[in-house]
Amino acid sequence: MFTIIGASGFVGTRLIAQLGITNCQNLDKRQSLKYPEITILQNILENGLTDSIPSETQTIVLLAAEHRDDVSPTSLYYDVNVQGTRNVLDAMDKKGVRNIVFTSSVAVFGLNKKNPDETHPVDPFNHYGKSKWQAEEVLREWHQKDPGNRSLNILRPTVIFGERNRGNVYNLLKQIASGKFMMVGNGTNKKSMAYVGNVVAFIQFCINMQKPGYRLFHYIDKPDMNMNELVQQVEKSLDKKLPAVRLPYWLGYMGGLSFDLLAKLTGKKFSVSAVRVKKFCATTQFDATAAHNSGFKAPFTLSEGLHRTLHYEFIDLNKDEIVFESE
Repeated sequence: MFTIIGASGFVGTRLIAQLGITNCQNLDKRQSLKYPEITILQNILENGLTDSIPSETQTIVLLAAEHRDDVSPTSLYYDVNVQGTRNVLDAMDKKGVRNIVFTSSVAVFGLNKKNPDETHPVDPFNHYGKSKWQAEEVLREWHQKDPGNRSLNILRPTVIFGERNRGNVYNLLKQIASGKFMMVGNGTNKKSMAYVGNVVAFIQFCINMQKPGYRLFHYIDKPDMNMNELVQQVEKSLDKKLPAVRLPYWLGYMGGLSFDLLAKLTGKKFSVSAVRVKKFCATTQFDATAAHNSGFKAPFTLSEGLHRTLHYEFIDLNKDEIVFESE
């Protein structure tokens, strides 16, 4: 039996489908839209957590986190991501559960790092990244108290995309698919991404590593695509030719500054800003050699993941109405 904490969201819903509902129990403060029959409403900050974990649980998968950019007060990041992790570990000890898979984030590295691997020094710049790093430290301390009997697998995925997710990758794909997209820069900058179908398969791979030990993995689907290749994949998947309009970086950045000024004068928010132009044109890569040398074989290539997402979101007329905000 696998108990997944925080499985009512995008990744968790897909993970339940991967593992099978007869093998899972979901604990979440929100009801699952797809799997209410195996969901127990439970906040990791509230009483009852220990009793909510089934006695037959062998492994905990901890997905629950505060992750949005606009969380207020900021202390919630630390309440949920750090103290919540402590609460889960305390409940595990009381239940005699010795195996945990924890989803952290590449946000522990902050911005503008050059392809960091798992040994690279951390440098989180926001409360989300800081709280995830602190949670990792709590988990490592727990493991060290009984390393011969405890199994700890920490997974740091990059930005995750896939069917039904309404995150940044979806917004970019939607803009490209609409034909209103305009490339800024030369398009050779690369972006690390991870398809949800591969992420949940790797979580299952980690679950199966129940032998005692501590393991840390980045998860990114390789090889990374650059922006030109991403646009080409959209054209191929949707069978359409997109406008080949490009703006030099300096002009796009000046345009972003103009929108920033306009937003300040009018009080309105715009989808274009100098910061977003800068992020769009930046290379954001992370090393995932350890994961891909672990014996794991991703069931989908990055191109296949993008194709499946594009087809589902922009072609399939029979899709359901379940969608998830960015995680």
